[in-house]
Amino acid sequence: MPPSLPRRAALLAALPALLLAAGCVPRAQYDSMEQQYNQLNASLSGEIASDQVHITRLQGAIKVTVNSELLFPEGGWAMPPAAAATIAKMAPVLAPQMQNKLSVDGYTDNVPIGAGLKAQGVTSNVVLSQKRADTVMNYLISQGVSPAMLSAHGFGDANPVASNDSAAGRAQNRRVELNLVAPGG
Repeated sequence: MPPSLPRRAALLAALPALLLAAGCVPRAQYDSMEQQYNQLNASLSGEIASDQVHITRLQGAIKVTVNSELLFPEGGWAMPPAAAATIAKMAPVLAPQMQNKLSVDGYTDNVPIGAGLKAQGVTSNVVLSQKRADTVMNYLISQGVSPAMLSAHGFGDANPVASNDSAAGRAQNRRVELNLVAPGG
């Protein structure tokens, strides 16, 4: 029989302490990542409330997913001022953590590239997602995040988080993920 809800909640609440005790994550690393997680949640609270940004705390990592509609116009890779302001809110949290690797991962939906983008040299969704990831990475660098700790990757329509059969699903798949990984994580 599965554990009761209160017992399950208590077990989940104890999990971080158990992982630390088991040596899976050094205490200082865990505390640093937890502090960054809390700071990102505080600095992006408006975007989180409007469902534009999602922050997930993983063991040894933090994943920030930004809906692409917030960052880029459809079929483009230049960030408008409002998008830059959102990324700028992350930089003060990320810049001091020079020991943490940050991977900027771009994704698209499965709609084929149109003639307008092809005329600009964008031949596939992978190329478009790479340009978007590069744009975010370069902006973070301009805001003080160490370029040595950053990488950008375009994955096109790989790893969808929703079905591409609806406009809402395609919108969820057009995203940029920032994955902050602690040393050794």
